[in-house]
Amino acid sequence: MQRVKLDAIDRRILRDLQSDGRITNVDLAKRAGISAPPCLRRVRALEESGYIKGFHADVDAEALGFGVTVFAMVGLNSQAEADLVAFEERVAAWPLVREVYMMAGETDFILKIVAKDWDTYHHFLTEELTAAPNVEHVRSSLTIRTSKYLPGVPIELMEEE
Repeated sequence: MQRVKLDAIDRRILRDLQSDGRITNVDLAKRAGISAPPCLRRVRALEESGYIKGFHADVDAEALGFGVTVFAMVGLNSQAEADLVAFEERVAAWPLVREVYMMAGETDFILKIVAKDWDTYHHFLTEELTAAPNVEHVRSSLTIRTSKYLPGVPIELMEEE
């Protein structure tokens, strides 16, 4: 996968797609100041070079009945690479776990977990997460509300390459 050099038009395309993945190619091209065919070629090049990993709908968890979001800080007994990979493979199979970050420092992993209710989370915590091999401890933080949610990266802060 060869990376293309990003110019101002590419950054504008990325910024607009990041904020509205359903924008039409015609509208995207207008915002970028180019015609539709080269805009589509640029989008495809950005996909092929790995800058765009995919497109998805940003669904409302609460509207779909998932009212509990928890961040779980997980400490493992062993940080040997094989044990880290085994844990990552295990959490990848758990549907309630939506994001996983390996950390440097006191916590080995932070998991973002979305559940229908507290009882569902508690069952997952006691029957799956804390029962998993190599898990030493779990510290849970229940979210109260989301004050800011911006997926992606701050493309507007990128400098000309």
